[in-house]
Amino acid sequence: MADQKDNIDDFKVQTAKHPNMSSVSLRPHSEHSKDRMSKRLSTESNGTSDGGMGSSTPVEITALEESFRRFAIHGDTRATGKEMHGKNWSKLCKDCGVIDGKNITLTDVDIVFSKVKKKSCRTITFEEFKVALGELARKKYQEKTGEDAEAEVVKLIEGKAPVIAGVTRAVASPTVSRLTDPTKFTGSHKERFDETGRGKGKAGRVDIVDTSGYVPGYKHRGTYEKKVNKPTEGRPM
Repeated sequence: MADQKDNIDDFKVQTAKHPNMSSVSLRPHSEHSKDRMSKRLSTESNGTSDGGMGSSTPVEITALEESFRRFAIHGDTRATGKEMHGKNWSKLCKDCGVIDGKNITLTDVDIVFSKVKKKSCRTITFEEFKVALGELARKKYQEKTGEDAEAEVVKLIEGKAPVIAGVTRAVASPTVSRLTDPTKFTGSHKERFDETGRGKGKAGRVDIVDTSGYVPGYKHRGTYEKKVNKPTEGRPM
């Protein structure tokens, strides 16, 4: 009780020295943390950081930027979609039809990539990506102006995603079929398979000596053992 009384007296002294202190409501530390968290989340949702001039709506991603991100993360689980490697850049130009084999070749695509990227980097950003598209557009559509050519290239890429190649199908070849058909084998190779084409295993590879005493191909093989080993129960003494 004495400690509580001392704390109350100290608070009265502080309020006497600072009259405005009593008008300010004291809030727990947890509430201040919640306020800071909600403020940070609100600014992140608007695409800004603390202290920035945030907009009231989230930043919209264009169809071109969405395609850039799809190709940027293709084949790389650690990619963030903000930068693109040269391999994925070449795949984008190939899958979207930018490479036509005449005005634009794979070599042209690699040269433009090396031209727009920074010297110490192996990737390009979205801004550098747009510059590279402009370089290819003027080369691909030489009869059009710069803006019209870039618009045509953008149409080829917008909304596109990487093309995933399917499993390669085996092509039936007469030569392969003849070499893998056991019914057409001759000589010792023919002895390794039965009538259905199934391998005999060791019996088809090694000459196993028959010690049964029967002539090969004898139809009544094994009948003598049955007669000799016939049970004697019920037989008269």
